[in-house]
Amino acid sequence: MKTAKLVHNPDAGDESHSKKKLIRLIESAGYDCIYQSSKNKSLLRRIEKEVDFLIVAGGDGTVRTVVKKLLERSLLDKRYPIAVLPMGTANNISASLGLDADQKTIISSWTRCNLRQLDVGKIEDFAPANFFVEGMGFGVFPRLIKDMKEVDPSSIDTPKKSLGVAREKLHDIVQTYEAKFCHIEADGRDYSGNYLMVELMNIASIGPNLVLAPMADPGDGFFELILIADSQKDEFISYIEDKQKGKEGMIDAQVIKAKNVTFKWEGKLAHIDDNLIFMEKGQKLKIEMLQGVLDFLVLPS
Repeated sequence: MKTAKLVHNPDAGDESHSKKKLIRLIESAGYDCIYQSSKNKSLLRRIEKEVDFLIVAGGDGTVRTVVKKLLERSLLDKRYPIAVLPMGTANNISASLGLDADQKTIISSWTRCNLRQLDVGKIEDFAPANFFVEGMGFGVFPRLIKDMKEVDPSSIDTPKKSLGVAREKLHDIVQTYEAKFCHIEADGRDYSGNYLMVELMNIASIGPNLVLAPMADPGDGFFELILIADSQKDEFISYIEDKQKGKEGMIDAQVIKAKNVTFKWEGKLAHIDDNLIFMEKGQKLKIEMLQGVLDFLVLPS
């Protein structure tokens, strides 16, 4: 019998995602289950010898928390596959991994040990954060994260409400946002210019399920550099309006595949995954791809 260590965000999901129900569901599928809350200060400081794989029950933020702990381990330490039970608001990471089934279906698939590698972006000499799983960038998205922090939590107490409010705020931001200059070098080529949004993505979607890189493969060894210019403002607004209506439209953003990217953004806000970062104007950031450093259990193709 295999043993799993369950890392659970107790604040995510509803009553069906409670600690007791999750443990019961996992154990009924034939696994021994060791529980740890993602809020525990000693999270994954020790992983029991009998553990075969990790389960992350939560959203994108919880996945990032677990990845951070694993990246801090020695290269000589055991490499643990990660299984995700999506319980967050957007669940962009699990969506990019094709985990769009119900919990029982996902759990039953683990016996097949179908692994998919996931890349990680490494940010050189940057104290606020030195890696990302989903993506990082500048422009309207970090501004959205900042504005969402000011929203009354009681008004976004369900994933549907949260996504709706986020899309509404993004719609307002894009209408008035002034494009800023960003010096960009990707694999030795220059893409500098004035942009509403600059995103270096490892997965297909960010934020309130904005599918900006639909062809992204999180394990192919390449980032997708997404550039939305000021001239595309009306097109971007139309794309957001489609999302508000429940339609999956498209925006003809410039998409560049790259492994090594350097930025200098003429603004002060950035984001790394879902974390808002305050930085010095014009600060230089160098990012490189770390290919295949994580293993995720996914549904069979």
